[in-house]
Amino acid sequence: MYSLLARVARATLAATVFAATFTVSLALPDPASASPTNSSPAELKCLAEALYFEARGEPLAGQKAVAEVILNRRDSGRFPTSICGVVKQGGKGGCQFSYHCGGANRAIREKSAYMRVKRVAEAALAGSPRNLTGGATYFHTPAVRPSWSKRFTRTARIGRHIFYRPGKSQRVASN
Repeated sequence: MYSLLARVARATLAATVFAATFTVSLALPDPASASPTNSSPAELKCLAEALYFEARGEPLAGQKAVAEVILNRRDSGRFPTSICGVVKQGGKGGCQFSYHCGGANRAIREKSAYMRVKRVAEAALAGSPRNLTGGATYFHTPAVRPSWSKRFTRTARIGRHIFYRPGKSQRVASN
């Protein structure tokens, strides 16, 4: 009886440690205690709206990953140098972020979802580590297969998004 209880206790402790480790790796830093950035309230609003319309149904890691892409674009030198510029950018094939297509302003209807993604945006702007996407500057859902994806290196699949960065794709055959 004792050995069975000891095994259950060890298994419970191991599961708790694993869960705590996973949770800590995705935890959001307190924006007030993080290093200050040059972001404005308008930049926060643009990032939070982009996360709301592009990733509100994603798990926390998926929302953080989309925020990474937007910040990676801003910092890359190949896209606009502001978050609002990145999310509102047009292009040859249309807009860069699908919620901005057609110039329609969409209403935020789920306030609790917006508050969640706003916290992700605040943490990202406060300097949260960008370690989920491998430097990705592009993403799409598996429901589409954009032609540009063949020109880039796939870095991650998180939630319902596939992430890419510039560079020749290194496709690996799967048998």
